[in-house]
Amino acid sequence: MTVILTLAAALTAALLAGPASAFASGADRPLPTTLNLPDGFQPEGIAIGPGAFAYFGSRADGRIYRVNLVSGAGAQLSPPVGSASLGMKTDGRGRLFVAGGGGGDARVVDTRTGAVLASYKFTTGTTFVNDVILLDGSAYFTDSRQAVLYKVATGRRGNLPESFTTLPLTGDFVLTPGVNNLNGIAATPDGRALIAVQSNTGFLFRIDPRTGATKRIDTGDRTFVNGDGLWLSGRTLYVVQNRDNKVVAVSLNHAGTKGTVRAERTDPRFDVPTTIAQFGHRLYLPNARFTTPPAADTTYTANSIAVF
Repeated sequence: MTVILTLAAALTAALLAGPASAFASGADRPLPTTLNLPDGFQPEGIAIGPGAFAYFGSRADGRIYRVNLVSGAGAQLSPPVGSASLGMKTDGRGRLFVAGGGGGDARVVDTRTGAVLASYKFTTGTTFVNDVILLDGSAYFTDSRQAVLYKVATGRRGNLPESFTTLPLTGDFVLTPGVNNLNGIAATPDGRALIAVQSNTGFLFRIDPRTGATKRIDTGDRTFVNGDGLWLSGRTLYVVQNRDNKVVAVSLNHAGTKGTVRAERTDPRFDVPTTIAQFGHRLYLPNARFTTPPAADTTYTANSIAVF
């Protein structure tokens, strides 16, 4: 009995400790590599942490589903809201920042209770608020149908503001009307700027978060058409090319002005993966299954692959 209680206590401590714990990061125990999501869910966004928990957003109705990465067990965190939940990121305060797609909005959700802590209506025009990144106390959201970013700046104590700033994009980026343009977003390795991928052209752009000035990142003759989610790990930028069922690792310089493709991975379990997040030595990607007509009984999963 003492041994059983000790193991239970160790598991609880590991889950609370999060990715910094060797146990929770998978160093001492294999983690599930396929996660089952609810039938009919239509996932797109993923965020991981604090702790060994992943959060998935539904593009169909905005539900948020939370999964324990150690056990694979999941449950609904937040109910349908009537608009999509696309790109997502969590902060160290247990808050989930969620892009709202065609609703032109975003919201912040409590990862403990599922309560909506704040919501923002960015625009009522042609819009598709697609992804988000947190940098220097602010959340930056892409709009795939407009040449702007939306900035939600938290206070010095992390207070959520009532307003936001629209940041027009200038420079190298050129919007193509009627299609998805800027999609996934990440920070540069030096933390001074942003990186976004333009899905229709496959270009990567470095964006000044103060001015909105854009500069195309030099990746030689390599482009990333169908580029979707981005994830930065050190100086490696992982680019998900959704309909190509592929993840590409790009080695960046410190400023994020130049990159070289060093590896790419596919997996027979991929079925149009969209966004990406990391836990320990694994990368996790939800299968959006864009090429499969959605129905109430359509099955959905998320898969993990080793960091490369």
